[in-house]
Amino acid sequence: MQVQQAISIVASLALAASASASVRVIHASPDTPPVDVYVNTTPGAGAPNFTNLAFRQATSYVPLPSANYRFRVTPSGATSPVPIDATAAIDGATDYTIAAIGLLSGTPAISPLVLVDDNTINPTQARVRFVHASPDAPAVDIFAAGLVTPVWDAVSFGTSGGYRTLNPGSYNLEVRLDAGGGLALSIPNLVLDAGKVYTVFAVGLVGNGTLAAQPFVDAIPSPAAAGLLAGLGLMGLRRRRAS
Repeated sequence: MQVQQAISIVASLALAASASASVRVIHASPDTPPVDVYVNTTPGAGAPNFTNLAFRQATSYVPLPSANYRFRVTPSGATSPVPIDATAAIDGATDYTIAAIGLLSGTPAISPLVLVDDNTINPTQARVRFVHASPDAPAVDIFAAGLVTPVWDAVSFGTSGGYRTLNPGSYNLEVRLDAGGGLALSIPNLVLDAGKVYTVFAVGLVGNGTLAAQPFVDAIPSPAAAGLLAGLGLMGLRRRRAS
């Protein structure tokens, strides 16, 4: 196969993949029981799109054409109450994570956090994002053990520290308070593989000792894409998700 022809095939695949957005939902509200998620469907008038999603769980990515969508969340198996009823504009060229964060009974109140995902594959490196979803934790810095410069700096509740490109390997991370530097959470033996994209959520509560790290693998290269990239020396193919 000629290099130019191969590049054209890659471009066609990327164009086809971008025809629909890809959206997943993550349950990150520590005091909320398992939930059902309705997309453009009224609870009671139709079936939920996702069922029995428990705390710290994520759905798979699902394709959605560009449009404005209404997301409603109810207790699993029930049609009320509806603690989340929100709309979001979905762009067909973009990947999204919609996370339920906050508290069902308390402040900050439960709400949707809409994140734009960059699932671009780097064949030789891991790409990692940190999201602060612990309602009672102050802003934090995240260090790789033994380093004096944080990997993510001053990440506050409901925000992402952005993506970092890291060498593949096993990491011991320390989540420290941005004010004062006290250790809030240790994340030992976080294994990062080359060619994968990850999001690490800080979930749970400091006050009751349930603060924890919940990593998700967002993207991996397909075998065919990985082989073609290796042959061409290309670095920027959008990932294709494993089924």
